[in-house]
Amino acid sequence: MEDYTPDEILALLKRAREFKSGASWDKPNKQIFAANLFFENSTRTHNSFHIAERKLGLDVLEFNASQSSVKKGETLYDTVLTLDALGVEVCVLRHSTDHYYDELINSENIHCAIVNGGDGSGQHPSQCLLDLMTIQEEFGDFTGLQVGIAGDISHSRVARSNAQMLTKLGAKVYFSGPKEWYNPDFDQYGQFLAMDDLVQTSDVVMLLRVQHERQDEKANASFSKADYHKEYGLTLERASQMKGNAIIMHPAPVNRDVELADALVESPQSRIVKQMTNGVYARMAILESVLK
Repeated sequence: MEDYTPDEILALLKRAREFKSGASWDKPNKQIFAANLFFENSTRTHNSFHIAERKLGLDVLEFNASQSSVKKGETLYDTVLTLDALGVEVCVLRHSTDHYYDELINSENIHCAIVNGGDGSGQHPSQCLLDLMTIQEEFGDFTGLQVGIAGDISHSRVARSNAQMLTKLGAKVYFSGPKEWYNPDFDQYGQFLAMDDLVQTSDVVMLLRVQHERQDEKANASFSKADYHKEYGLTLERASQMKGNAIIMHPAPVNRDVELADALVESPQSRIVKQMTNGVYARMAILESVLK
């Protein structure tokens, strides 16, 4: 996300809104193959990209890592090199390695477009775009908007992408959650607040999932859902302290009654379902952009 200018992001958001309003892509008169390579589990991102690809008229090649030559020791680079050679024009990838894409986009022999569906604890550009779309639909402008991001900050690719671009667009970003899960690198994007202060200050309260798969065994063994919810979650009591026009967001999957009270997931202030819907159109805009 750091490579995008605000104008470029606003153009992508405009195109996503156009797709949501029924616009279509003037697809070239040829067959275009897209491949979705997800090496980490995914419900929303994977299926959202699949639907976006189908809406754009692409032929989707589904890739199952457990049934591929990855099980024989094939590298990610060689997998993408193979698909490129077979005629795939865009690969959507999710992988546990941060910056896995550097080797791919710097290769002289790989020519297909690469879309990052999430890299380790690095970035999540398409989630960022759909989040920005949801916020823009709600508030119109980002300048001066106060956005609170709370939870497992240090392991969150969503937090990093959103913090980078929201700051560029003029929003004020705050962070909260367990101090041991906060990376000082985020200081350049915003201020760390106590959870109660963040909730009362923010126009957007964005909760993040605790990423147990990236925690060590000691942290997971001592983790208590009830304690976390009380100390760092958006409880019903905390939600009652939110601004009247503030909204609740979450990239999902939601662990109900952990980072967010069960009753708040589909509450009037929640935009979580809307985020999922907007994901299709944001990803259509991304795919169209790289295919052009």
